[in-house]
Amino acid sequence: MDRKRMLTLLTVNVHLWIQWIMLGSMFLNTFMVYPNIFHEIPTSLNTAMEFMQVASPHTYFPPLGLASWISGVLAILFSWKYKQARLLVIGSVLMMFVEGAASVIWEWPRNEIMFIEGPAVHSTEVLQQVYNEFIRVHWFRVICNILGSILIFLGFLRVYRPNEGERSNIHGGPKEINRENANLR
Repeated sequence: MDRKRMLTLLTVNVHLWIQWIMLGSMFLNTFMVYPNIFHEIPTSLNTAMEFMQVASPHTYFPPLGLASWISGVLAILFSWKYKQARLLVIGSVLMMFVEGAASVIWEWPRNEIMFIEGPAVHSTEVLQQVYNEFIRVHWFRVICNILGSILIFLGFLRVYRPNEGERSNIHGGPKEINRENANLR
């Protein structure tokens, strides 16, 4: 295997793994962390703020998101010559940019309202409304992450096995025409 192909496989694989780590982390937040944080607003917010004094999702996700963007751009650059993978890899990275933009533009301000200002500044009704807005955008981010993960996985397969569909008619590739049998019609 030549050096360029190895670098391509490496960069696409790194982005794939970062993407899967991000997806697993999103699922962990969705199904374990958030139910505990938001089960009884505002009391549960106070408990969460006490618990997350050393580290929080905000400590973890921005650096991982940045790593996803950087690895994604590298994956695009190195896989560009693989036409059958190009749009899949680009689509994956676009999903991550959209997810990141939704976080920064929509969720971070709501995090500030819920976790920095909290019940000391806002009523329970306001905090509940902010949570409802936050969770809708969170599900949008989860969907972006799932789509991005699927796209990069398919892109990786197209880079790893670039001619898979062209080997034989068993894999859906072009069928050979037997000229002798074609003339018998």
